[in-house]
Amino acid sequence: MMITIPKPGQSNLEIEFILIDFEGTLASDRRVHPKAKDKINLLSKRTKIYILTAEEKERVEEVLRKVKAEIIYLTQGESSQKKLDLLRRLGPSRTVAIGNGMDDVSMVEEAGLGVCVLGKEGTSSEAMKKADVVFMNILDALDFLLKPLRQKATLGK
Repeated sequence: MMITIPKPGQSNLEIEFILIDFEGTLASDRRVHPKAKDKINLLSKRTKIYILTAEEKERVEEVLRKVKAEIIYLTQGESSQKKLDLLRRLGPSRTVAIGNGMDDVSMVEEAGLGVCVLGKEGTSSEAMKKADVVFMNILDALDFLLKPLRQKATLGK
């Protein structure tokens, strides 16, 4: 299964993977909105989802209990390169990358669809510049992937 995202003037994106940064993107103050969990579980029926974090394993597993996603643990200082390595392994053209920080910039830039989320914790201006689309919060970003009419309205020419 996959999600097809139209990119006018280019061939459609056939999305099989979604990479989501945890700190500041999915989680705000280490909390994840219950509706975000529901939306991830809906998306997981059509794509493979990876949540990328440098947080402590026990804390993240507790917060993401019942979320159908694979958690990838990164060490501080190398997270940017590890995120990019994972993206390249999966295939950038088949992947959506969602992030907000400096360590998400290269992943967001190289992904088939790069998404920047302006959360309460702020966002890197570089991540915003490199993203294909920018959202005020993670719920809107996930809805964009779930609702094809929004994709057409935002990505259409």
